[in-house]
Amino acid sequence: MSRSVLVTGGNRGIGLAIARAFADAGDKVAITYRSGEPPQVLTDAGVLAVKCDITDAEQVEQAYKEIEDKHGNVEVLVANAGITKDQLLMRMSEEDFTSVLDTNLTGTFRVVKRANRGMLRARKGRVVLISSVVGLYGGPGQANYAASKAGLVGFARSLARELGSRNLTFNVVAPGFVDTDMTKVLTDEQRKGIVAQVPLGRYAQPEEIAAAVKFLASDDASYITGAVIPVDGGLGMGH
Repeated sequence: MSRSVLVTGGNRGIGLAIARAFADAGDKVAITYRSGEPPQVLTDAGVLAVKCDITDAEQVEQAYKEIEDKHGNVEVLVANAGITKDQLLMRMSEEDFTSVLDTNLTGTFRVVKRANRGMLRARKGRVVLISSVVGLYGGPGQANYAASKAGLVGFARSLARELGSRNLTFNVVAPGFVDTDMTKVLTDEQRKGIVAQVPLGRYAQPEEIAAAVKFLASDDASYITGAVIPVDGGLGMGH
């Protein structure tokens, strides 16, 4: 059966690949995006694009109302929206730190809490949070980003215990370095240095992250909750 799926930050990179994977499977897919315009490939696939800044609780509420009006209650939520503001600790401003936490962690809290309303009524739901290998492994100059992504693990596991009896699952996917527009701006030397750390010797493709997310939202994963699934080529193993 076609489900109502919401992917936050679904207009590019990993989020775009996730949205396309669910749409290709026949689900009713909505995405949120903060700026720019959604790509034509999503429009052609019938994906509902809703402009929403997840740091604004009122915008989150309005986005859900629009999605529910057109697709019904959200049954699968993929919380993917996030930002980076990398900086060494001694140069990191308080705004650098708090703005990343407000988007990546508190923004996830907002969208999950709002989706929870319909999921509890239906007594079913799948939530997948997109973390990062950096949240488990750490990264110099990324204290704010790593803290926000590590926080998603505790958030998901707390909700897995709190709401498991209601047939809701909460899982985390932790990508490593992924071949997206964000990483394409790196120099060849930087890219070679990163790949040298990865046991599989390459970047991930966005579709490989999407495949893990799609699995966690499937019937095959009905007995998996509170899990952290690394899709990082072995970079973070043991963390």
